[in-house]
Amino acid sequence: MIDRYTLPEMGSLWEPENKFQIWLDIEIAACEALARQGSIPKSAVAQIKRKANFKVSRIDAIERKVKHDVIAFLTCVAEYVGPSSRYIHQGLTSSDVVDTAFAVQLTAAADLILASLKKFHGVLRKQARKHKNTAMIGRSHGIHAEPTTFGLKLAIWYEETGRNIKRWERARETIAVGQISGAVGTFASVDPAVEAHVCKKLGLKPAPVSSQVIQRDRHAEYFTTLAVIAGSLDKIAVEIRHLQRTEVLEAEEFFSKGQKGSSAMPHKRNPVVSEQMSGLARVVRGNAMAAMENMPLWHERDISHSSVERVIGPDSTILIHYMLDRTTRLIENLVVYPKNMKRNLEQTRGLVFSQNVLLALTQKGVLREDAYRMVQRNAMQAWEEGADFRELLEADKDVAKRLSPKELQAAFDIKNQLRNVDKIFNRVFKK
Repeated sequence: MIDRYTLPEMGSLWEPENKFQIWLDIEIAACEALARQGSIPKSAVAQIKRKANFKVSRIDAIERKVKHDVIAFLTCVAEYVGPSSRYIHQGLTSSDVVDTAFAVQLTAAADLILASLKKFHGVLRKQARKHKNTAMIGRSHGIHAEPTTFGLKLAIWYEETGRNIKRWERARETIAVGQISGAVGTFASVDPAVEAHVCKKLGLKPAPVSSQVIQRDRHAEYFTTLAVIAGSLDKIAVEIRHLQRTEVLEAEEFFSKGQKGSSAMPHKRNPVVSEQMSGLARVVRGNAMAAMENMPLWHERDISHSSVERVIGPDSTILIHYMLDRTTRLIENLVVYPKNMKRNLEQTRGLVFSQNVLLALTQKGVLREDAYRMVQRNAMQAWEEGADFRELLEADKDVAKRLSPKELQAAFDIKNQLRNVDKIFNRVFKK
């Protein structure tokens, strides 16, 4: 039955109309279970099913007077049902309805997000394979380090997204629980069979034990997992922002015809989508903290968590769903500049092969510290003078007497540097 609530648009899932419909489904399912037990007449259930309805504006009007949303809802439904309404909500407490409905919404939202995660995963796979051998400079601390490929960068994002899919599947399972256990969770006024029936109809599992609420560690896991997903998208966005810098320009966001980058500067092409993703990720991470703050409640229940969840439930799920869609299209249409990657790779005139030279010297019997000094003094000269690193090494007597020109040339072979890319791809994509 959960599919009924998985609407085409994430936003629609959180509309009052949908929420109250889930509440009504819970109440009707509870009546069905009570009728099976003989606690209420089956004829009353038939009448409830036939007549039960609500109007959001009427619920809002009643709530303004009674100051209680569930009572306002029940009063509105009773106006449609008539005398048989006395059997509705029998033995239930407000949280039975609210928490179970929230679980339905979060589970339906999880299904939409999971579909988006899998689509994003597929796009990353396609782009990683496309750029498997697109050589570029790898950077540590923002400084040129050693050669890598753009495909490997994408493979890292692909693998991380795969982990996010697994995390999200676990979070969905954790949150997909309902409760119909009464005022303090003891089933004093409602039989556990009612809970079992309601949860089965809604596609949920009964919480093994509850107080008056489903325990909020479940929700904390859900929202912190959303925060991890947001962090991954932020990580990707930050990398693209760096790669799009004018001085780098190895990749950039697609700039559509008619698009404008600045109100003042007609030449600007800014990484606006990536910057938006970084900004929205901060909101999702903040909401995760709020979810963790919701875990400690007074005794069997208070409502300090309720106001928080009315905000973070819609906000975090809608934002992640949106962010995944935007980032998927960003990666799908990313403009990649292999020539610029090659230019930047060669910018330091061979310095990025310094470790290869160091290792080659140690293989010739040179102590590592001595080899490091030989390579570093030439590297620093290349840095300061803009000289060709390999030429400096060839002219260095200490290096030349240990490494032949052919051996030195091998140390600067980028194909040798990237010889294990295929092995890495086999490990990542064989699954």
